[in-house]
Amino acid sequence: MMMALGIYVFQLSTASYQELQRYVSWRHAKNSRVGAPPSYQFLGKDEETITLSGEIYPELTGYQNSLDLLRSMGDTGKQYILIEGTGKIYGLCIIKDVKETRSNFFKNGGTRAIAFSITLEITEDIMKKLIGPTGQMLLSMGGLYL
Repeated sequence: MMMALGIYVFQLSTASYQELQRYVSWRHAKNSRVGAPPSYQFLGKDEETITLSGEIYPELTGYQNSLDLLRSMGDTGKQYILIEGTGKIYGLCIIKDVKETRSNFFKNGGTRAIAFSITLEITEDIMKKLIGPTGQMLLSMGGLYL
């Protein structure tokens, strides 16, 4: 198992991704000042997005409809937990989009290659809830690393 998003498991027999991109941003409010450069106030974490991209070769790995379950999960609008095969918990995610490009077709319309990209947005960092107040205190003091 490479990664699991709720009940969907990314692996060779479903959809194995070749690239994982992670984007994190933070919010800062800008306050104009007379005779001085603007000051900024840190407001906290903003968006955290993960994009998984890869290719499926139905003759070798995965199957023609490997991404259908992900689209069905996206249709629900629900949050799903994202866990890496190493045990790393990313948090609760929503599926923002699923992109699919099919190429190299057979005579019957089947495809030899499916390129895909899935964008997830982390909506809740559940690790802070799991480690509790003591763990959060250790995190803030630099004595605990996740």
